[in-house]
Amino acid sequence: MGKIVDRLLLLIFSLIIFVAAIFVLVTASSWIPLEQASQTLHNFYYDKSYAYAAIIVSVIVLLIAVRFIILTLRPGRAQVPSIDQRTDFGDIRISIETVENLSLKAAGRTKGTKDLRARVRVNQAGLEITIRTIVDGESSIPELTEEMQGTVKSYIEEITGIPVAAVTVFVANIVQSAPTFKSRVE
Repeated sequence: MGKIVDRLLLLIFSLIIFVAAIFVLVTASSWIPLEQASQTLHNFYYDKSYAYAAIIVSVIVLLIAVRFIILTLRPGRAQVPSIDQRTDFGDIRISIETVENLSLKAAGRTKGTKDLRARVRVNQAGLEITIRTIVDGESSIPELTEEMQGTVKSYIEEITGIPVAAVTVFVANIVQSAPTFKSRVE
């Protein structure tokens, strides 16, 4: 929610700065007659409706600018999604990307698979790992996927110490072999 508000503030701030830059450009280029510019300035000094509107817009722009200055100077809090574990010696953080790469490494040990992709989600029961693959079409798909599930589950639990709740294997397609052409002899 905070990022949406900041984006909206950035849009408003940018639009106000854009209009102000155009106004300065037009005024500095003498496209606005001096009499009209003097009359507008006179209105800011003596007509309270002009003055109050200018004060409100100026305060809004000032507050938005202060917000952006604070966001810029504040240390970054963006963290890579990770799995946190507490041990006797301290905390351990393992990134989700690490677990995905470990899953791909384990799944790659299964013969007959190609073009592997992994996605890891964390829930209360443990890790939910989804592997997408293309198979060769010559091996039994249920046996191949069951072997892959077992390999990935045991490897991840052994290496990371994090329980794996489920390993889902999605077989996207089979490997398309290149068509072979027989040469015709006449």
